Amino acid sequence: MEDLKVLVVDDESRMRKLVKDFLTKDGYIVIEASDGQEALDVFYENNDIALIILDVMMPRRDGWEVCREIRSTSKVPIIMLTAKSEERDELLGFELGVDEYISKPFSPKILVARVSAILRRTNQVTGGEIMEIGGIVLNKVAHSVQVDGKEIELSYKEFELLSFFIENKGVALSREKILNSVWNYDYFGDARTIDTHVKKLRGKLGAKGDMIKTIWGMGYKFEA
Repeated sequence: MEDLKVLVVDDESRMRKLVKDFLTKDGYIVIEASDGQEALDVFYENNDIALIILDVMMPRRDGWEVCREIRSTSKVPIIMLTAKSEERDELLGFELGVDEYISKPFSPKILVARVSAILRRTNQVTGGEIMEIGGIVLNKVAHSVQVDGKEIELSYKEFELLSFFIENKGVALSREKILNSVWNYDYFGDARTIDTHVKKLRGKLGAKGDMIKTIWGMGYKFEA
């Protein structure tokens, strides 16, 4: 992951230093911002930022505002940090297109693992990977999805989830399997993360969303 640039946004200097130290140790280039407005200024000045780690509670402009503005022009992966653990905050993050959602306090090693997982998938995609099934065309290289010839906008995690479903069509997938394969980290919590993403993905796929079948008490299965 050499030379990949990560923007770390947090109004607490100690938190920024902690995250920066761990990321730098893994070979990332880290840029810092101490508030929401500075984060946007830095983001627009650097067109090669690979990922953003964004705190929610900040002066001038909070994380939600920053995320909303960035998402209006970019699909750059965003990991949201928050001191809150309320469900409504997590759901809002997913609504805005957040790719990962981590509550403070957290393990810096786990954070770096999530960063690596996201960047590994976005930067090691081989050419010519186009999957077509039931009117859905997914292009891994262009990171695009078309449904019946019409392109739809998916967040990074929604795209990865759909890719995983298509690659495993007809296979019953437990929530644990999905978490380990798509999120690529040990997950200690309930299944709300997956269920929220599946709901959003179904909605964006329209009638094709019915291809994602719920297996009650277990998980999901993709059937064309």
